[in-house]
Amino acid sequence: MAYHPRMCSHYQATKVRERFRGHFGVEPPADLGKHDLWPGYLGSFIRRHPHADVGDKAVPQREALNGLFGLVPHWSKDTKITRYTYNARSETVASKPSFRDAWKHGQHCIIPADAFFEPDWRSGKAVPTRIARVDGEPMGVAGLWSSWRSPQGETIHSYTMLTVNADDHPLLQLFHKPNDEKRMVVVLPPEHYQDWLEAPVESSMAFMRQCRADALQATQPTSTSAPLFE
Repeated sequence: MAYHPRMCSHYQATKVRERFRGHFGVEPPADLGKHDLWPGYLGSFIRRHPHADVGDKAVPQREALNGLFGLVPHWSKDTKITRYTYNARSETVASKPSFRDAWKHGQHCIIPADAFFEPDWRSGKAVPTRIARVDGEPMGVAGLWSSWRSPQGETIHSYTMLTVNADDHPLLQLFHKPNDEKRMVVVLPPEHYQDWLEAPVESSMAFMRQCRADALQATQPTSTSAPLFE
């Protein structure tokens, strides 16, 4: 697929099962899908197990499911809406029709990612740039999940990545067109994964924060040199 220079429409999923299990503390789905994911592709997300409160120690706190990258609200007629719902702005997520129900019901999830891509326009054209953690560990991106009933009666899960303003971020402010607002996905600290999954709606905005610039590095995939930015 050709590179699409919009806000995080392309990311690389965590595909190695041991890496997924070890970092996120949950058994990955049987089929982890593709490595490079775009809106409408089937990927994986982690949510709080729906029976986590039953008091049975055999029930895990988290579960990993497959879903479409791009939230499909319950009222959607089809899944084509994923082309536009792969990112949710934290400033408007509570009011936008596509996202407000998932936000209102606290349908928090974590999207396992090895990296995400943003366009570097400083040369005058969009150059896809890979952004990953400096320490090489996977990233847990904060998101929302939903389920949708197809006309055929099939239940389809989906998810979206939450984003925050990055105009003042030392690294992410370098990306997108010069006059465009700078944005970044919400990369959760690993120690707050479960906090996010369990957070009540009134506390959700407290997690909408930038990831520290010194925890990320950016490289252009075609380059064999050292990272462009650190």
